[in-house]
Amino acid sequence: MQEIIRNVGIMAHIDAGKTTTTERILFYSGVNNRIGEVDEGTSTMDWMEEEKERGITITAAATTCFWSGHRINIIDTPGHIDFTVEVGRSLRVLDGAVALFSAVEGVEPQSETVWRQADRYNVPRIAFVNKMDRSGADLFKCVGMIRGILKANPVVLQLPIFREGEFTGSIDLITEKAVIYDKDRAGYEYSSTDIPDDMKAEAHLRRDELFEKLSEVDDDVMDAYLHGREIGESAIHRAIRKGTLEGQILPVLCGTAFKNKGIQALLDAIVNYLPSPLDISPHLYWTEDGEEGHLKGLPEEPFSGLVFKIMNDPFVGQLAYLRVYSGKLNKGETVLNSTKGKSERIGRILRLHANKREETKSVQAGDICAVSGLKTISTGNTLTHPDHHVLFETIEVPVPVVSIAVTPKKKDDLKKMWFVFNQYTLEDPSLTVKMDTETNEVILSGMGELHLDIVMDRVKREHNLEMTYSAPQVAYRETITKKATAVGKYIKQSGGKGQYGHVVLDITPLEGKEFEFENKTVGGVIPREFMPSIEKGIIEALEKGVLLGFPMINVKVDLLDGSYHEVDSSEMAFKVAASIGIKEAARKGNPVILEPVMKVDLNVPPDTVGSVIGDITARRGRIADIDERNELKYISAYLPLGEMFGYTTRLRSMTQGRGYFTMEFFHYAPTPAYIHENLLKNREKTVTEALYG
Repeated sequence: MQEIIRNVGIMAHIDAGKTTTTERILFYSGVNNRIGEVDEGTSTMDWMEEEKERGITITAAATTCFWSGHRINIIDTPGHIDFTVEVGRSLRVLDGAVALFSAVEGVEPQSETVWRQADRYNVPRIAFVNKMDRSGADLFKCVGMIRGILKANPVVLQLPIFREGEFTGSIDLITEKAVIYDKDRAGYEYSSTDIPDDMKAEAHLRRDELFEKLSEVDDDVMDAYLHGREIGESAIHRAIRKGTLEGQILPVLCGTAFKNKGIQALLDAIVNYLPSPLDISPHLYWTEDGEEGHLKGLPEEPFSGLVFKIMNDPFVGQLAYLRVYSGKLNKGETVLNSTKGKSERIGRILRLHANKREETKSVQAGDICAVSGLKTISTGNTLTHPDHHVLFETIEVPVPVVSIAVTPKKKDDLKKMWFVFNQYTLEDPSLTVKMDTETNEVILSGMGELHLDIVMDRVKREHNLEMTYSAPQVAYRETITKKATAVGKYIKQSGGKGQYGHVVLDITPLEGKEFEFENKTVGGVIPREFMPSIEKGIIEALEKGVLLGFPMINVKVDLLDGSYHEVDSSEMAFKVAASIGIKEAARKGNPVILEPVMKVDLNVPPDTVGSVIGDITARRGRIADIDERNELKYISAYLPLGEMFGYTTRLRSMTQGRGYFTMEFFHYAPTPAYIHENLLKNREKTVTEALYG
């Protein structure tokens, strides 16, 4: 059963045609009897009202189809950088992926981002070069960009056929046959013929290149190729599959989803080359004691699965999207949330088709489903059989970089607002909400202006909640620039039992990690049972930095010394002492404000490069690279996020509407002195207004 399952994601840069391709897959596999269109707001996968209005994918949608006796579970992921968490958590649980590229634009900035995410989880991929019907389409230019920019090893399996400037079919280098699409049937039907005479030489050359690449990954193909023996289709497919699963090659197909050409061949490639759940096992896990273990991913093993997404359905309630890694799961069964140590009872089990559900009684290893009835679940939690305590690697969540202060227009809606935001933050872990204790403002933070704009749109549309909110603000951080030591003491006598806590702390700048704590005391000067309280006091203090109250990151804290009282010492006393000590040490450590710096990729007309670069420099930006792509100039730069608000309008003005850009978080860097002073003045003004009105 598992060998016929394919869990696949569709990933690409925004507007490369992911949702359009998925719609054609659903049509040709018989799931839909009509083709949905993104531009018309009728696509199956973009089912949210915000997606239909904006013509973009916001949330990863799952669906199932069948092809050649195989079950294909597909997740259509967003392309916009503000929703990168949707791509990351989908790739975490998928076995394979289809990387889509536009034949005109080739490898675009977000293509690189999702490619790196797939690299992180070692996801085998095939490539589909889409939009071959567009003017300027160039398969081999795109292949060159895949090789040069993504450092992949593309292996071309098809050659495009053009007649009078129109994409009419393709040559299959494996079967040595040409596929010609019926012009009158808009690509719905095709015929298989001999290779056109004017393309036989190129087809022979490209077929040799294919065998040379396959010889590097399969000894049988190499032996046959070197000795001039004929290589059968099954041997070619086997070699391509082997190279794909090992990550040594990237099979490349071409077509145009919008014109319904090349989809059947893509489905064949998904079945033939991408892995089944058995191909990507064993699955690594950790036990309660922190020891490593492996699961083969078989139905006979104890149940285990990873929750990769939470969604609130108005009819079903809270749904947890689950990838089952081993065993079987039945409706009504009790499982263990091993991440939180809580027992849960499975309500309904649902198979997914965008926003439609199909109830089932059980699922098994390799399946992707949704379950209801879970009370304490979060994204990244591991569910297991109660007697089989395992933990899978959780899902990496990006740091929010943009914030707004939000207030309900009606005071009576305050409780409702918190309920709604708590729902949304459970669904989307890259969204956070908290109360600023100094200004009494509710702060909503996310990945970008579009991200927060859509959240506020949903609040009004789904919950009829009218809100006022500030302009987007940067999520600053604090850190130290030098090592410092301080003493923290909390001693209180009140007649009866007192309080006594005493610590000596070192704080040191730390690269590549937000926080680290180490106990360096010797001789039991502080009992071990107080260590968790000391660490907790440090963490809570660092959440409110010493300069402007921004969280302090990139620091290592060492507990050097201290003392305790046999009667008066308590967990609370050491927690307070640690908080006092770390704040004092941070003040001595020459603290600075950090601002998020974004990697910005721009595509602009050549005649506007000068003004665009000048504008980037004026925004405190740094140019990293300038290149030429498809008659446009490609500029890679690093800019502070605080300088990027409203940049879309500015770039359109400079480029007469022809330029566009994408950006993603790169790192935190110290702010210039004048920015630091402005932040301090604004903070004082905000606090004063909050206190005195």
